[in-house]
Amino acid sequence: MSEWDDLFRQETPPVKAASQNQSFDKDAWVQKKQELRQWTYETIDATSVAVAQTSEQFQQYLDVQSRFGRYSVSNALLIMAQRPEATRIADFEGWQAMGFRIRRKETGFYILEPGEEYKREDGSTAVSYNPKKMFDVAQVIGEKPELAPSPDERTRIKALTHRAPVPIQMGDALPEGMNALYQPDVRQIVIRRGLSAGDIFRSLAQELAHAELDQGKSDYSRSDHHFQASSVAYMLSKKFGMETADFRFNRAVERLKGLEPQQIRTELSVIRDTAYTMTSRMYHLLGQLRQQQPSRTNTAR
Repeated sequence: MSEWDDLFRQETPPVKAASQNQSFDKDAWVQKKQELRQWTYETIDATSVAVAQTSEQFQQYLDVQSRFGRYSVSNALLIMAQRPEATRIADFEGWQAMGFRIRRKETGFYILEPGEEYKREDGSTAVSYNPKKMFDVAQVIGEKPELAPSPDERTRIKALTHRAPVPIQMGDALPEGMNALYQPDVRQIVIRRGLSAGDIFRSLAQELAHAELDQGKSDYSRSDHHFQASSVAYMLSKKFGMETADFRFNRAVERLKGLEPQQIRTELSVIRDTAYTMTSRMYHLLGQLRQQQPSRTNTAR
């Protein structure tokens, strides 16, 4: 045997003496989980600040939140930071249950899910949040179901006005350049005659957002809530396939820049919650219309 043969000898890894040495290291697992949780919190804060820096960043956040309306602001910020192009997400088990497999070498991303309740030092109850690894639909293998066709423009407008919080009336006395106006003193919306479907949807979405934001107080200020109402209108227009090129978000940046991360998320939560309320009403009507379609087909036969 050559004196160099030992360089190529396969070393047998040492066998651990007892099975307990291979047991689950709970302390290491807890430490890793805490580090990951801390990373998510830091990422949420950093992305909150980033959203308030430019109108482009703010618009990108609205794009993500419009696709994930049921998710919290914090989770929308996490998605934006890690996979802003995501459209439909689930965890490994969720995709598996739907018959999909994660593509090889795909890297997941994290959101936060509620964990157990715990007591704070002051005696109040709080909920812990744990990181959860998710994957986007673009990362899975399997036959994707066809998306339901988008409703026509008339149906989208009907859905937008479904169970509106205030009456909507046609009018001819609106100021030049204004297509619709929420009037807090009489709690109604006036909309100009003769508008295109896109202008109707965008204008009504913004004024309905004002109506949602107005809590019935006599001192409601349109200027204070303009950026929120405009953001809601953008999210609904984006979600339901209406043109969004005319939206501008300079006011939003002016309003948010310089705030602490938690203050920024408070403002974003107002936008998210208002959009979610309006979207839920729209889906209520759209769901009813979908249920009626088969019966109409059967009747025609």
